[in-house]
Amino acid sequence: MSTFQAPKGTYDLLPPDSATYLAVREAIAAPLRNSGYGYIETPGFEDVELFARGVGESTDIVTKEMYAFETKGGDRLALRPEGTASVLRAALEANLHKAGNLPVKLWYSGSYYRYERPQKGRYRHFSQVGAEAIGAEDPALDAELIILADQAYRSLGLRNFRILLNSLGDKECRPVYRAALQDFLRGLDLDEDTLRRAEINPLRVLDDKREAVQRQLADAPLLRDHLCDACKAYHEEVRELITAAGVAFEDDPKLVRGLDYYTRTTFEFVHGGLGSQSAVGGGGRYDGLSEMIGGPALPSVGWALGVDRTVLALQAEGVTLDIPAATSVYAVPLGEEARRVLFGVVTELRRAGVAADFSFGGKGLKGAMKNANRSGARFALVAGERDLAEGTAQLKDMESGEQVPVALDAVVSTLRARLA
Repeated sequence: MSTFQAPKGTYDLLPPDSATYLAVREAIAAPLRNSGYGYIETPGFEDVELFARGVGESTDIVTKEMYAFETKGGDRLALRPEGTASVLRAALEANLHKAGNLPVKLWYSGSYYRYERPQKGRYRHFSQVGAEAIGAEDPALDAELIILADQAYRSLGLRNFRILLNSLGDKECRPVYRAALQDFLRGLDLDEDTLRRAEINPLRVLDDKREAVQRQLADAPLLRDHLCDACKAYHEEVRELITAAGVAFEDDPKLVRGLDYYTRTTFEFVHGGLGSQSAVGGGGRYDGLSEMIGGPALPSVGWALGVDRTVLALQAEGVTLDIPAATSVYAVPLGEEARRVLFGVVTELRRAGVAADFSFGGKGLKGAMKNANRSGARFALVAGERDLAEGTAQLKDMESGEQVPVALDAVVSTLRARLA
């Protein structure tokens, strides 16, 4: 065992489990690629102010959970706690919004970092796949992203998730609701930190998970009762488009997201098999974020889905993904000459697109065949001195046990045909 261990609240992804995580990422990304979203990758750390302004200085993410540090050059940086602010910063810096083809549609995948109390489904290092549509105010975009996330989850075989939907209003109607909510909160028995949060951003109090707080919020005013006509019409069109696509959702008038930048449409994907940490992903519209970080007005919408949480949801439903074996053919040489010849054959197989591995380390037949079994290979290719003298190798079907000789110069074509 190593002297060192992974830091508290983090994890290592190792085979074979890592294959499931890769499959989940691919399943989430596939419908995005088919819908005009291009891949973007941003640095793992950014200027602290990007998140302070965008995510919100009153949020737990910024005040308690962000990994912030000062460089040797005096720069104040933070490990990214979420993806949207970084993606929008990159799009603005590259002037993607000036290309004249709005919205700019981007997707990303990566690791994010928050100093949280570690528990199942909530880690200090976690993985997400996200999507952002930047520069257009259109209910169809909001609906598109919700539908694509639903499609991704269903392609994985998930069925027991729910989509919660709400509207947070906009700069016209939210101030009226904000004032009404603050008046309500001032009359509650709340601790000093929560009261301070209520003065800065009262919607954040609605997201407080403590039971003692939630009990007092039962009669809190609802934002939907304060929406302006424009926000009501916008939200109704989002609902109609999702319904027409056959995607089920639930209206949740108390749903708010943990980031300050959200406006209008907000949604969350939750799964009952995850316990208290039921959210597997979520997102919404953030029409004012670009201006918050110094850019022009660029109405946008996006989401992030947790890869870790999605894997836990699959486990809760007992869903096993059909993941192809990493190796299709395992070559077992018996003797030095066979080692040289079969290594060349394995190289040819790989160039032909066949997943092939080789018995390294000079193992005997018994040990090498054990490794072939462990690899999950469909076929074993075995050759000794007698086989080489006849210009052949033995091709063994690892499922049926059938073994037949194959000419060395026909190995690639034979295996490609059988694996097809």
